[in-house]
Amino acid sequence: MIIPAYNSMPELTRCVTSAMEQTLGLDKIEIIAVDDGSTDGTGPELGRLARTCPALRVVHQPNSGGAGAPRNTGLDIARGDYVFFLDSDDYLGPDALRRMVAMADENGTDVVLGKMVSVGGRAVPMAVFQHNQPRTDVFSSHAYRTLGCWKLFRRSLIERLNLRFPPYRNCEDKPFTAAAYLNADGVSVVADYDCYYSRNRENGNNLTRTAAGLTHRMDGTRLCFETVTRYVEPGPRRDRVMRRHVEWEFCGPLRALLPRESEQEARERFYPEFRRWALSYVTEGVFQLIPPPDRLLIHLLRTDRYDDLMTVARHAKEDAGRGYLVDKGRVYWCHPFFRDPARAVPDDCFDATDRLPVHTEPAEAAWQGDGGVLRLSGHAYIEHVATEDPGTQLILRPRDFPHPGLRRPVTVRTVKGLPGEGSYDKAGFSVAVDLATVAGGDPLDPGVWEFFLDVRAQGVSRTVKLRQSSGDAHGARTTPAHRAVAGRSRYRHPVVRPFFSPDGTLSLDVRPDPNQFTQTCHVTRTVWDASARGNLIVRGCLTGQATRHRGAITLRAKDASGSVYEVPVHRTAEGDSTGFTARLPVRPLPPGRWTITLHANETKETAVVPHLDGPTGTHWFRPSRLGRPYYARPLPLGAEQTLVLRVAPVRLATALRRRLDPRKFAPSQWGRRD
Repeated sequence: MIIPAYNSMPELTRCVTSAMEQTLGLDKIEIIAVDDGSTDGTGPELGRLARTCPALRVVHQPNSGGAGAPRNTGLDIARGDYVFFLDSDDYLGPDALRRMVAMADENGTDVVLGKMVSVGGRAVPMAVFQHNQPRTDVFSSHAYRTLGCWKLFRRSLIERLNLRFPPYRNCEDKPFTAAAYLNADGVSVVADYDCYYSRNRENGNNLTRTAAGLTHRMDGTRLCFETVTRYVEPGPRRDRVMRRHVEWEFCGPLRALLPRESEQEARERFYPEFRRWALSYVTEGVFQLIPPPDRLLIHLLRTDRYDDLMTVARHAKEDAGRGYLVDKGRVYWCHPFFRDPARAVPDDCFDATDRLPVHTEPAEAAWQGDGGVLRLSGHAYIEHVATEDPGTQLILRPRDFPHPGLRRPVTVRTVKGLPGEGSYDKAGFSVAVDLATVAGGDPLDPGVWEFFLDVRAQGVSRTVKLRQSSGDAHGARTTPAHRAVAGRSRYRHPVVRPFFSPDGTLSLDVRPDPNQFTQTCHVTRTVWDASARGNLIVRGCLTGQATRHRGAITLRAKDASGSVYEVPVHRTAEGDSTGFTARLPVRPLPPGRWTITLHANETKETAVVPHLDGPTGTHWFRPSRLGRPYYARPLPLGAEQTLVLRVAPVRLATALRRRLDPRKFAPSQWGRRD
């Protein structure tokens, strides 16, 4: 753990103490505190704390003017498997490091984000911490919204990229974190524990406050753009990442800070640089992703209109609340430049249709009678679009594979008490969905299905997930009990379990009736092939109705992205039942988590495959220039009680240390030095 400190009293004491009190244990933690030329007693306090804690090492150096240099000093000294950066203003929850290290170890990820908590009103990211994410990346999560370096990094990643912090007073950590994100072998998020407490100093001397001008931001912002350009190929993925920098590091400071500069500095120094960025980094894909206020700034920069740009920036606050106009199914921001012939700015710069918030609330979800009819009611509306001529529809879509969705019209209801002084009175809806016949007369296929709403009013349409904003006083959400739904097909009487996903989306978990296939398919053994590493063997027997299945039965491996690998099940007569054997090669499986199940292809029924006969794994060498070894091992049992394999490359340094000292790296003690 690395703590840069400059004139950090009195917050420093709690910061360092929180590191010393980590449940991970001081025998697994290396604390490096770097005093960057403090003059307020920070140095002596670090010395006092070091005398009480052998894991704390203190380094004193002349003041560098920023947090980057002391962090670099710590990196040059650090020897642990992981590095965590803790600012001297902040502090950790006692179990933070143990949880983050366990998350990284279990999932093989290179960066772990721990839930941040605001102390004293300091802004912290929230979207990424809605639920735990064992393994994700910056393209499929909100992780890239937080570019502060207060995270757990695998040190081998930092050293492989030769990452160090640039010598800037502001934005010095964003290029560092961006480079780590974009090269990481996976990102994890710990959201069920308050890990990192972020606070403002009592004296207000946080660097983000004292170095807030454009002078201290330009170099860091330029390096952010260059980092994304270096590591991400042009296209939609780069556009999504670049959008963050355009909104937060580019347009935000331009709007807020450029008018504060002198006329000469603004026109001759900063404006040319902003214009270069607009021309070089804001592609048409990025332009369409950013909100109208930012699009207007970018358009004025591209067309070299300095005076208009300064007018827009100076009046940004008052213009932000000027309202919206609905015209031919689109919603436009009513900025003074909108459709002003003298300004000649395209309507596209003001189009806010896809950016307006959509508010949904499922007030009721309940079974109707004894059958398979699920009754839903609630409200939904597009902010700034009055609910005139409503035409909202309910949509059911599967989570793991592409599907146009099953649509059902809703009945419009009048609701009172919503914001907007009556503008959204017709936002209420109710609908009854017969889950026994919803899929063209049949029940839903097995899998997780999510509810969406195509919210429509005045010709404006927005499709969003049907999310519940909050639960009861304890944060819980109430859903109906699971229910078997009788369909017309002989083998398709699925069990439907309504639930709310971690982000609040109303969903259905649809599984085959266990009395139809699971109990008639009995897995007797699951082992690794002793003669050929990398092959999983599943043996069992089919009894009763399962023996009369004419269609093929397959052993299936499926990952979170929906990729599927299947092998046939071979039957052999064994007395009164039908025995079977399936052999699944795991060598071709890409790294990730793979759920193993049995499938009857004709009836689409599923049976779980239990854990292996022992907690062992297998490993093999994957053909490549270096012949790198890979492994597969079972993960702990989850809610589905089925076999889940983790496939990943072997980290050679860790494997060697475990071989040299197996007691230190026992599975129950997989902590690392930080």
